[in-house]
Amino acid sequence: MQIKSNDDRFIPLRKADVVQACIEMDNLPKGSIKQFQLLCQLITSTLHFEYHQNLETLKDNYAPFDPNSDVQSIRVFSEGELEAKQALFANVFIEVLNAANFEKITEQDLREALEEESLFKVRLAVEFDDFSEVVFYRRGEHQKTDTIRKWWGLKKDKITFTNYDKVAVYIKFKDKDYFKQHKKAVSNFEPGSTIIKLFQNVPKADLEMLFPNSKVRMRTIDKAIIGGSAVAGGAVVLVTKLGASLVVLAGLFSFWLGFSDRSVTITSQQLIVLGTGIGILGGFIFKEWSKFKNRKLRFMKALADNLYFKNLDNNAGVLHHLIDAAEEEECKEAILAYYFLTVDGPMSSEQLDSKIEAWLEHQFNLKVDFEIKDALLKLLRFGIVVKQNHHYHALPIVAAQKQLDARWDSLFNC
Repeated sequence: MQIKSNDDRFIPLRKADVVQACIEMDNLPKGSIKQFQLLCQLITSTLHFEYHQNLETLKDNYAPFDPNSDVQSIRVFSEGELEAKQALFANVFIEVLNAANFEKITEQDLREALEEESLFKVRLAVEFDDFSEVVFYRRGEHQKTDTIRKWWGLKKDKITFTNYDKVAVYIKFKDKDYFKQHKKAVSNFEPGSTIIKLFQNVPKADLEMLFPNSKVRMRTIDKAIIGGSAVAGGAVVLVTKLGASLVVLAGLFSFWLGFSDRSVTITSQQLIVLGTGIGILGGFIFKEWSKFKNRKLRFMKALADNLYFKNLDNNAGVLHHLIDAAEEEECKEAILAYYFLTVDGPMSSEQLDSKIEAWLEHQFNLKVDFEIKDALLKLLRFGIVVKQNHHYHALPIVAAQKQLDARWDSLFNC
């Protein structure tokens, strides 16, 4: 069960479904359905062209920092050029995330995630000092209810937690000098590189598992279980297996430390007993250490299995994914704003915003904080909506088509 947050800008519908829903309302001027569909295609194509330029900018500026790149650059960039590319990439990347209706995860959210107990019962430690920059973004926040098992499945509890549909991670590692100075291993990443990852279906309490340098740590209850087992087992070994060896050792230490005048002569039989005792003790210690390592390996496997199904994309691949998501959101916003201005006449931005949000809730049971400002800015920029006396007027569909056609002609005739 999940309950959608009411302050989410994301519209969880396909662009094609939004267009079809508008048509099925049967409010368009008679005989204009084909023209409306063509206009939607022109809006989509225009935005696709614009976002293709953003994609090229992102790829070009990310290339020097991409840890997965399989091509070599023919240029050697200076320190200043690299810093400029990093800054430009970060700015455009954040713009794309915002256009895709992602929300920034605040430092407070991250602190709360680190303090909360993980839902899959693994405690993680994160070396934040390894990073020079950390940014998390999320989209689609829900309150979700699930059943968890406790006490080896004997007890079931229902819990409610915050869940994110998508989480984008942007992390820049510190340079080589830092890791060399602190003698830290760097086998899993390249110092100074920037990694980008995209995950799905992430509980807020498990955000720490998305960090690239997360390390599994034993929870208090796991330490208690292993420690209790070791103490109980050790007591049994001492009483049943090492009694004779302890008597011999006690006599030796008493004589050597001056607590006893009685010398101790160790016979071959006592040496065998002593050696056997030491072997038993060593075996017991190794057994308990193996238990600890095996339990830690099980936790690491749980972490790996969990991430396997949550990881959507990495590094340069994330850029394509987010560009596509941004295009979808921008198209849906522009199409909905134009449609309601066309069928319901001129409106203020507040009236249009309320009408679209009410329609989404009535039609699809979605509570969305519609991005009316973004939608109107796009339509004004395209020239298919005009503003007069604080009200917005949509050009007729055929006139809007001609306006976008002229825009395309100007692009290719430059």
